[in-house]
Amino acid sequence: MSSDEPGDPDDPEEAGALLYRTALALLARREHTRLELAAKLARHGAGAGIIAAVLDRLQAEQLLSEQRFAEVYAATRFDRGYGPLRLRAELRERGVSEAIVSDILAGFDAQWTARLAALARRRFGPQPPKDARERAQRTAFLRGRGFTGEQIARLMRRDPGDD
Repeated sequence: MSSDEPGDPDDPEEAGALLYRTALALLARREHTRLELAAKLARHGAGAGIIAAVLDRLQAEQLLSEQRFAEVYAATRFDRGYGPLRLRAELRERGVSEAIVSDILAGFDAQWTARLAALARRRFGPQPPKDARERAQRTAFLRGRGFTGEQIARLMRRDPGDD
């Protein structure tokens, strides 16, 4: 072992301490889910047992929180114009439990319509779609952003000139 190495990586206690410091550095940059952090720590060559112990410690110390991650992530994506279907899929993909996802998304229920309208106005302007082709293009874009068919249909019915 050279003098510039922090310790013996084969010593489980030292490996755990090193992994813990690595995890803290990652969490200092942004919130992570347990799944994300485990994957990043595994790239450092640590065993699953040591990773689980470090993650358990971080959760016990409330430094790792899927609830906090989901709140921050959902608020950021909501502000960027993403809808409930997309947010649900992205949060689930990152390992957030369905209970937390449902709770977080319920907090946005009163805001989806306004967010969708603002996104459509910003992307397409205030004028309603000229024809069925343009309506289909708008619908496809908004579905890709994760809004439901019902939300999009409601927006399209509200457009002036659709009568």
